[in-house]
Amino acid sequence: MTWGMDRRRLLAAAVAGCASGLRAQPRFPERTVRVIVPYGVGIGPDVVMRAVADVLAARWRQPVLIDNKPGASGIVAFAEVRRVAPDGHTLFLADTATMCVNPLIHDNLPYDPARDLVPLTLLFHATFVILVGGDSRFRGVSQLLDAARREPGRISYGSLGNGHASQVAIESLARAADVRLLHVPFKDAGALFTAVAAAEVDFTAFGMNSVGGLLQRGRLRPLAVAARKRLADHPDLPTLAEAGAPDVHMHPWAGLVAPAGVPESVLGQLQQDLVAAINAPEVRARVQPLGFELTPSTPQQFRQRIDADLALYAPLVREGRVTRL
Repeated sequence: MTWGMDRRRLLAAAVAGCASGLRAQPRFPERTVRVIVPYGVGIGPDVVMRAVADVLAARWRQPVLIDNKPGASGIVAFAEVRRVAPDGHTLFLADTATMCVNPLIHDNLPYDPARDLVPLTLLFHATFVILVGGDSRFRGVSQLLDAARREPGRISYGSLGNGHASQVAIESLARAADVRLLHVPFKDAGALFTAVAAAEVDFTAFGMNSVGGLLQRGRLRPLAVAARKRLADHPDLPTLAEAGAPDVHMHPWAGLVAPAGVPESVLGQLQQDLVAAINAPEVRARVQPLGFELTPSTPQQFRQRIDADLALYAPLVREGRVTRL
């Protein structure tokens, strides 16, 4: 009898202990989730992330705060990676520059993408278009490249800084065409577009979603789309190959990463919830008309994209087309 009672007490204590342990596991998220975005308000990645954040906030019943920290090709934003608790309540919007180009050009980054960041899912990719000023002398990309061959280092292009997606995209085209161009960096997209419109620089590469108003007013003019096929909303715009230029594809991307050290259970929930939010009909309805293709993925697919871009852009740095800092 005594042994039976003791056994029942032990069993009850074990059950109570398990229940207590289950209760002790924190619910995620417990508070506001912050997403650090290395772009200004209203720029494409910011717009897409805000659409996803609205769905996540409803799903989690917690606020999702977008914290914009533009500058220095994402270094300003990602410098915080070592300062946040790895509990899943702070995420980062990564892109080509922050994950692939910065490690190639900086000896002293305040973060190591491979060590400090954990890929969760790709978010989207966009398509770049070659853009000139409305009054530009260049009527086609082949004419622009011919001028670059005649005047090495004289034809200029603008980007959002050394290593930015716009720069590596244009330098990929220049390398394929065997020409040398003059790079003019800008701190923000507004100043860049104004300079191209005023012919202070000859051209740039950017997504249509960012320049719609300038196109409608004739301040900017598209020459070609850097993709395998024409844009559905701009069927008269040729691809680079159709325009007599090298068949280079410029598809800048963004994805979501977490600081290393986030518990596996939280990472799993984050990835699942993020993919569900990206696939939500209301997100697609807001984003696709802007020219973005939503691309939710597994962490492994995200890593494969990073590795492919590292291999693609390394020659640009070795050849001095993108400056090592």
